Amino acid sequence: MKITQGTFSFLPDLTDEQIEAQIKYSLTNNWAISIEHCAPYEIHPRHAYWELWGLPLFDTKPEDSENVMREVRAAREAFPDNYIKVIAYDPRRGRQTTALAFFVNRPAVERPFFVDRIQGPGRTNSFRYVVDDRAAVTNGTAPSSNGATN
Repeated sequence: MKITQGTFSFLPDLTDEQIEAQIKYSLTNNWAISIEHCAPYEIHPRHAYWELWGLPLFDTKPEDSENVMREVRAAREAFPDNYIKVIAYDPRRGRQTTALAFFVNRPAVERPFFVDRIQGPGRTNSFRYVVDDRAAVTNGTAPSSNGATN
């Protein structure tokens, strides 16, 4: 099952050249770059807070995109079995939000899962992450978290 979170998640994994092109595009727009990682057993649609890899890279120029790529490679080396994503943050007043986010690393095997909603007292909802080892994982036919096939 291929996790589909981020801007280019419906496409095949990006090459290093494509990643660097997106980083240059982000830096050309004066967006701050952040690199985050998440263990495979922690990823699900409601888990928005990942671990930072170093500090966000503010005021980085497009000609310094190789420094960002060096950090991407270092994160991959440190966490080869984690999900790693690059986030470009638009700090302009009135926007101040994520402008671009995409995966730069995935674990070799992505385990299928679903998020089980539990309704509690007072109309409160909680969610439970459940790994579904019964689902097919070959040929990209595993059901996704919303029941669709990939």
